[in-house]
Amino acid sequence: MRNPTTTTLGYALFATRWLQAPLYFGLVAAQGVYVYKFFKELWTLIRMCVSGHATETYVMLAVLKLVDVVMIANLLIMVIVGGYETFVSRIGLQGHRDQPEWLSHVNSNVLKVKLATAIVGISSVHLLQMFVDVHHTSRHALLWGTVIHMAFIVSAAILAYMSGPMAAQADRGHADRGHADRGHADRSSAVRSPDEGQHTGSVPVHAEQPEAPKPQDPAATPALPRQHSPDADAEARIRAAGFPARKLLEDFDQQHPRGFDREALARLGKAEFVAARRNVVLVGPPGTGKTHLAIGLGVRACRAGHRVLFATAAEWAARLSEARAAGRLDAELAALDDYPLLIVDEVGYTPIDAATAGLFFRLVAHRYERASLIVTSDRPLGRWDEVFGGASAAAMVDRLAHHAELVRLDGDSYRTRRATSAWAD
Repeated sequence: MRNPTTTTLGYALFATRWLQAPLYFGLVAAQGVYVYKFFKELWTLIRMCVSGHATETYVMLAVLKLVDVVMIANLLIMVIVGGYETFVSRIGLQGHRDQPEWLSHVNSNVLKVKLATAIVGISSVHLLQMFVDVHHTSRHALLWGTVIHMAFIVSAAILAYMSGPMAAQADRGHADRGHADRGHADRSSAVRSPDEGQHTGSVPVHAEQPEAPKPQDPAATPALPRQHSPDADAEARIRAAGFPARKLLEDFDQQHPRGFDREALARLGKAEFVAARRNVVLVGPPGTGKTHLAIGLGVRACRAGHRVLFATAAEWAARLSEARAAGRLDAELAALDDYPLLIVDEVGYTPIDAATAGLFFRLVAHRYERASLIVTSDRPLGRWDEVFGGASAAAMVDRLAHHAELVRLDGDSYRTRRATSAWAD
């Protein structure tokens, strides 16, 4: 049992991190000072060039001053955003279009290395200024400027070298905890029923799943980004997603479809579309691997930390119809907001009446620019009026396709090809 006094003291000490908050606001004010300095230097440069008093050396030095100001301003941004996010309080920028790429995996080691490399860059500009204006720079200043610059380089190299073992040790610690949690989860799952964790409440429908291909020449297609071994949390998200089977993007036979955008698959495999709240629409004849790709992208999203929910269009129709009949459709749509990614499989395979088409429109409209959808269908968006009716289809397609990656798969059915080959043999 924990000592209440010790626990309170720990929370109090941890709360003192907020004392750093005013420091970051002070750096924001310093950022404003550098903005003023930048435009002042720029205006001076323009005025000297217009008056004809600017020599080539003067212009070069003035431009280097502007670059120096911008680099220092960038350093301030890294300290403000990265430092506040790491040491004070997390910044909720996930999914924002302006989120820095490094912010999703920043930690104290990463931040130190980035700051060290930024300082090396600023020092390089200062040293270049001294050598450009070498006639007005003493030999003593050149010597010490070079020594200080080399000291910065050595410091950055040492920090980068030390961050590797630190990160590896942290990963081993996380992996050990993950194995322990996974063992506990496996023991717990032994007493659960096979249907536990399914969110749709209906019997899973076997989706189209091309068989894992034989190894092929890796130079033939763009390499898919590999994923690290999933931790216990990722495994829990994958199990809770309701996938009919586990299919990975690495197992997809990219040589089977005759027409297929492999670059798009490599891009989508990074799962960045979920954080950006974009949609994915996979269109193609039955048996071309749409469901395999949808599940593979869903697994990638789970491993990237997102909750995912998978169901066929018929299962989604039953779920939404049940919620509407119970008078809780709005509450159901709001509850689905907890899932950054929903997968709607096999759109167009079963008839949909006008009332159900309205439910699908409510689902798409509710998630528009708020969360992601992956939709698979055997017909292009221009023919969705055959499934949902004219008015509902047009409004639904308009919202679904606005921020969407459209992937077309052309080819014969993988299952039919296998059956034909077996019959011929």
